[in-house]
Amino acid sequence: MKTPDTDLLWSPDPETAARSNISGFIRWLGDTRGLSFADYADLWRWSTMDLPAFWSAVWQFYGLDEVTTYDEVLATPVMPGAQWFTGARINFAERCLAHPAASRPALVSLTEGGIPAETSWADLRQQVAAVSTTLRDLGVGPGDCVAGYLPNIPEAVVALLATAAVGAVWTVCSPDFGTPSVLARLGQARPTVLVAADGYRHGGKERDRRGQVADIVDDLPTVRHLVTVNRLLPAVSGTWSRRSDVMQHEWTAWAAADALPEFTDVPFDHPLWILWSSGTTGIPKGIVHSHGGIVVELLKALGLSADLRPDDRFLFITSTSWMVWNFLVAGLLHGATIVLYDGSPTFPDVDGAWRVAERTGATLVGVGAGYLVAGEKAGARPGAGLDLGAIRSILQTGSSLPPSTWRWVYDHLAPDVWLQSVCGGTDVCSALAGGSLLLPVRTGRIQCPALGVALAAWNPGGDPVIDEQGELVVTAPMPSMPLHFVADADGSRYRASYFDTYPGVWRHGDWVTVSAEHTVVVSGRSDATLNRMGVRMGSADIYAVVDQLPEITDSLVIGAELEDGGYIMPLFVVPAPGVVLDDVLRGRIRDAVRHALSPRHVPDTIVAVPAVPRTLTGKKLEVPVKRILQGADPVEVVATGAVTHQEMLIWFAEYAAEFITGSSRADSRPA
Repeated sequence: MKTPDTDLLWSPDPETAARSNISGFIRWLGDTRGLSFADYADLWRWSTMDLPAFWSAVWQFYGLDEVTTYDEVLATPVMPGAQWFTGARINFAERCLAHPAASRPALVSLTEGGIPAETSWADLRQQVAAVSTTLRDLGVGPGDCVAGYLPNIPEAVVALLATAAVGAVWTVCSPDFGTPSVLARLGQARPTVLVAADGYRHGGKERDRRGQVADIVDDLPTVRHLVTVNRLLPAVSGTWSRRSDVMQHEWTAWAAADALPEFTDVPFDHPLWILWSSGTTGIPKGIVHSHGGIVVELLKALGLSADLRPDDRFLFITSTSWMVWNFLVAGLLHGATIVLYDGSPTFPDVDGAWRVAERTGATLVGVGAGYLVAGEKAGARPGAGLDLGAIRSILQTGSSLPPSTWRWVYDHLAPDVWLQSVCGGTDVCSALAGGSLLLPVRTGRIQCPALGVALAAWNPGGDPVIDEQGELVVTAPMPSMPLHFVADADGSRYRASYFDTYPGVWRHGDWVTVSAEHTVVVSGRSDATLNRMGVRMGSADIYAVVDQLPEITDSLVIGAELEDGGYIMPLFVVPAPGVVLDDVLRGRIRDAVRHALSPRHVPDTIVAVPAVPRTLTGKKLEVPVKRILQGADPVEVVATGAVTHQEMLIWFAEYAAEFITGSSRADSRPA
């Protein structure tokens, strides 16, 4: 008698698999190149072992051969420094606007409690033409940077595409970031133009940010033009900036100008945008991606993996500071409608995001793992009370999903949906492992490595391991790997971030287990990045705030994924001599972090400790302490004599046993 597959949650029926984009790609490979594949694993092996053949196939399958020629697919197959599609010229904005359809909108947008508003492809193209023409009139072009301080609204999409159209570099910070966090990023980008909204909506509240805009402009000496976007408040006369040398413009006037679209013809490796790391080890790293790399990678990732189609409505619950916002905008490459939501996913209740999906008719919905966990823990039953029949797939990312939440999706959200769990990140602005409509969905497992991604798990010695935990590595180049980092002329920060552990091989910073069947299980970050609701944050930002308080002499913040699917972010502080960590001081710390950074940065609990252990070179033991809080034996984590205050490792183990692995949480422990 056959044992039931209790982990099996969903399988594509033959008809669904046959009409998928990836099946169409396989048929095309057979018709045009005489290739055949036994299964997904066979296709994946080919895609990673013959990179020029695979990526040239993606190029041709998506019609890029009709846009531009190229000399060589992969001229320099090394990491870092791979050179892709040499001689090709391509513009991301032009490709995003290349598939207009009068029968469906390009954008659907709404705010908390608002009515969905549609932007046609013709209107989107006109606005991009108008704003890009105005940028050119101001002298903005290749070599310049345009920055946004914007929520997830249509103006942000238009500003990105207009910037790309003129060949300038785009970057954006969400207005829920505190001013110091914004300046730590935009100060490096050195923008000439800042496009800023007057505020944003979250949790039923309108948050006026015009004062913060003035502070940001004050400390960005390169800014010469401020473009104001009125979303919350009526437009009124008067300047937002205190600087007399900054010219202020109104977005409505820019977007309404009469202009014809024009797209600067740029090389494949021309800089497109700057995404930002969390700033774990210092100031955030500005990660620069290319026009061509993003176009070809996200045609592949969204088309062949996520199965995005022109008739889809693609919603991702995100802010503009998370890389999935860029991933969402790239849905336009496929002619799909993208859905923009400015608000909290838990407004007016925990089913808020699903209400947005219902109201907009979303067919592909992206959310962070934390949101699904929150719905399960709240006992939500969105599938019973809402009409979610349009949803054919849910794309989940940000962190690992506990087994019970996988089952909750099928029991109480959408029983027939294809749940795609995805692992990737800001670094490549794409997925390294994710879904396929050729494969079943099983509890706790990402379906497969992504096509074209030579993913493996390696042990500390650099050997691949199967069915055991190792470092997630990528052993061959990808087109969307960063061109470089901002202000990293010699490439030393770039190399140290990905290639120091295994020279010539990309180390991503996740613990993964790759099975013999090629499923992937992510166990959490192998570095010290904090990760809340899919938003990666830097411990260094928190230290910069907390360590300035006179009552605190040292601090350590940890973000730890727990076995039950929870996530805890405690802050350990060393009080100054004679200072007692009481509720008043805890409140001051929380207020300082919230004001300087964002509500996401506020720790779950604040605990007094006698000391913070460090390496002998002075680095805080973030990763070892994280592992101890997750239950690891201190002896297995750090070698004796390798750190200062070694006795603190036992302290953290005792704290974990009492306050984390148990059922209680506390804001105090004797120091």
